[in-house]
Amino acid sequence: MAATRLIPLHVNKGKTIAQSLGDRTDYASNPEKTEKGELVSGYMCDPMTVDEEFLLSKRQYQQITGRESRHDVIAYQIRQSFKPGEITPEDANALGRELALRFTKGKYAFIVATHTDRAHIHNHIIFNSTSLDATRKFKNFWLSSIALQRISDLICLEHGLSVIKPKPYRDRQKRTEYPKRENLRDEICRDIDGVLQGACPNTFEELLQNLEKSGYEIKRGKQIAVKGKQQKRFIRLSSLREGYTEADLRIYLESNDARKRLSAKTRTHAPADRPFNLIIDIQAKLQSKGAGYRRWATVYNLKQMSKTLLFLRDHRIESLDQLETMLHSQTEKRNEILSQIQKAEKRLTEISALRTHIINYSKTRSVYEAYRKAGYSKKFLEEHREEITLHKAAKQAFDTLELQKIPRIKELSKEYAEVLAEKKQLYHEYRKVKDEMQELLIAQKNVASLYDAERKEETQRQRQQEQSH
Repeated sequence: MAATRLIPLHVNKGKTIAQSLGDRTDYASNPEKTEKGELVSGYMCDPMTVDEEFLLSKRQYQQITGRESRHDVIAYQIRQSFKPGEITPEDANALGRELALRFTKGKYAFIVATHTDRAHIHNHIIFNSTSLDATRKFKNFWLSSIALQRISDLICLEHGLSVIKPKPYRDRQKRTEYPKRENLRDEICRDIDGVLQGACPNTFEELLQNLEKSGYEIKRGKQIAVKGKQQKRFIRLSSLREGYTEADLRIYLESNDARKRLSAKTRTHAPADRPFNLIIDIQAKLQSKGAGYRRWATVYNLKQMSKTLLFLRDHRIESLDQLETMLHSQTEKRNEILSQIQKAEKRLTEISALRTHIINYSKTRSVYEAYRKAGYSKKFLEEHREEITLHKAAKQAFDTLELQKIPRIKELSKEYAEVLAEKKQLYHEYRKVKDEMQELLIAQKNVASLYDAERKEETQRQRQQEQSH
C-alpha cells in the first residue's frame, strides 16, 4: 500500500469556490468509478452535499474570524493505492477512512471515494481545509507527505498488507570531488586504531600510556580527556563517535572473552524492564564503517543476545515452536482488540454525527416548514440556503439510519461517554499486547540470526576440514 503526497486544492481559474469544490468532489464520487456510489463514505458530512457543507463551514469561519482570502487552500486530497488483488474495495474504503481519521485527528470533515476503474484499487480522500468547529484551518506542515506515508504504512502493517517502498531520490552528481576534511576527533579515532593494532594493549590504562608515548597529553579524572600536538584544548573520549568512547574501549579491552563476561553480567545485573533490539549484521555494514564500528557492533550484539536469552528464560520459552506459538497468539489477540477499537471508533463517529444532525434539525425545522409552505420557492431557498441545506442533510441521515424515533441528546451523550471509556481501556490493552508482540518478534529474529551464524560457522569448519584432507 502506498499513499502519495498531500495535494492542496485551490480555486480553479475563472470559477468560484463552490464550483471548484463541486468539480473536485464530483470527480472523486463519480458513480462509474465507485460502483454507482456505493464505495463513497463520509465523515461528519454527507457525500451528496459535501461541497455545500464545506462551503458552509468556510462562511462560518469568515464570520467567526473575519478572515477571507481567495488564494487560500479550499481542501486537501490524499491518494492511496493498493497492490492489485490484495484487498477488496470495501476494505480499501475502510482503510482510507482510518488513514484520514488518524492524519486529521478527526477534526476535519472528509469523504473517501474508492475507485475500481483501474487494475489497482485506489482511494481519493478529500478533506476540508476548515475545521469542524470553523475556528481554524489545516496547516500543511513541513514534510507532511512523509508523515502521511508513515501513517499509511503503519495501517498497512497492522492489517497484514504489503508496503511499497518509495523510490529513492537520485543523488546529485558533483562535478568536482573534494577530499573529505578530517576533524580533530576523527584524527584521535584514527590514532586509537593505530595503537590498538600496533601495541595491542590489554587494559584501558595501557591504551592511555601508548597514546602518551605517541605524543598525546592525557588528563585523568572523572572524564578522561586527550590533547594532541595540533590541538588547542582537551577533548573528552566520551565525545568521540561510537566505538571510541571510554565506555566502549573499556568493554573491548578489559575482557579477554567478551561473550562469556557480557552474558554473565547481563544475566545477573540487566534490568528486566529494559527493552532489547534487533542484532546488527556487522559484515553488511563494515564496508562503510571502520574498526571502531566493528568493536561497538560486536559488543552491542552480545548485549542484545544476552537480553534476548534473559527474556526467553523469564517467559519460560524453551523452543522455537513455543516462541512462534506465543507470537501467533499475541498477534491474534492484538488483531481482536484492534477490531474492537475500530468498532468503538465507528460508533463514536456515528453518535457524534447523529448528535450534530439532531441539533441542526431542531434549529432549522421552523425555517424548512416555512420553505415548504412557500411552495419550495427559489427566492426563499436563496435567502435561507444554509438552514435548508442543514435540515436536508439531517433528514437524509435519519433516513439512512432508518430511525423510527429520534433519540434524545442526553441519551446519546451518555452512550458516547460509555463507548469512549471503553475505547480508552481497549487502547491501554492494545499498547500492552502490541509491546509484548514486538518483544516476541525481536526475540524470534535474534534467535534465528544466532542459528544462522552457527550454521555458517559449521559449514565453514567442514570446508576447512575437507581442504585439509
